Amino acid sequence: MSKIIVTCAVTGSIHTPSMSPHLPVTGGEIAAQAIEAAKAGAAILHLHARDPATGRPSAALDHYMGFLPQIRAACDAVVNLTTGGSATMTLDQRLAAPLALRPEMCSLNMGTMNFALYPMLGKRTEWLHDWEEPFLRTSDDLVFKNTPRDIEGVLRRMGEERGARFEFECYDVGHLNMLRHFADRGLVRAPIFIQFVMGVLGGIAAEPEHLEHLKATADRLFGDDYLFSVLAAGRQQMPLAEKAAAMGGHVRVGLEDNLYIARGQLARSNAEQVQKVRGIVEALGRVLATPDEARAMLGLKGAAGVGF
Repeated sequence: MSKIIVTCAVTGSIHTPSMSPHLPVTGGEIAAQAIEAAKAGAAILHLHARDPATGRPSAALDHYMGFLPQIRAACDAVVNLTTGGSATMTLDQRLAAPLALRPEMCSLNMGTMNFALYPMLGKRTEWLHDWEEPFLRTSDDLVFKNTPRDIEGVLRRMGEERGARFEFECYDVGHLNMLRHFADRGLVRAPIFIQFVMGVLGGIAAEPEHLEHLKATADRLFGDDYLFSVLAAGRQQMPLAEKAAAMGGHVRVGLEDNLYIARGQLARSNAEQVQKVRGIVEALGRVLATPDEARAMLGLKGAAGVGF
């Protein structure tokens, strides 16, 4: 099997600060955890920004600049910036920082979908910030918007104009067909890096048979022109990472996707999850790709072409 790319999604926009004291919020915390994750073996760092005062997901360029220069100075990991931001942001807000920063990679959600987070309310009654409970509670009416027009705009503005390559986030089987549509239009070219996103309420469930179906569908649609990675939100994070690695795929971990390292035990850092998945995939005989090897596998422009 080819070398395996480990992506670490450091903070995201789903979990709130009250859920874990280890979720990085400030620029310094995000930078420190990202650098640790890279040293543990993550070739790609998938990054969102947060307002350091409140922990709320942020699209502000200055919040991104609170950690990106530190990360670039300390490690050679590929920086992959979100274009998804948060489902509460407009497309223009989500794109403002990536357009200015010109990263090597961006994520790109391949469709509009329900994004229901309210089950995470659980039994919690105390919150660090007044935005957290309403953010989760009202997600029963939350739609993440990415229409074909939106997707085309991101492909042209981030890809054609700024040279970024994409982590195509596919939350369901229909998203693979949408990706095929854009490949047929010439806006997506090989090698195509697909992230199967599983376990978000509104998308496909994190179950082994669903992963097999996603892989079979991608094989039919893309043949040898793609690589796949798997993220499973929540408790299936490591079991499905192991299955993905055994199938020849790549893996994504991180506190964006799961706050735990074991049942009932909060992960102390992103690096702890990277170390755990590294042990799993190496036990299967897979060898971790370095950042430069990941760049070659994905056809990236290189760190010299970024704007930070």
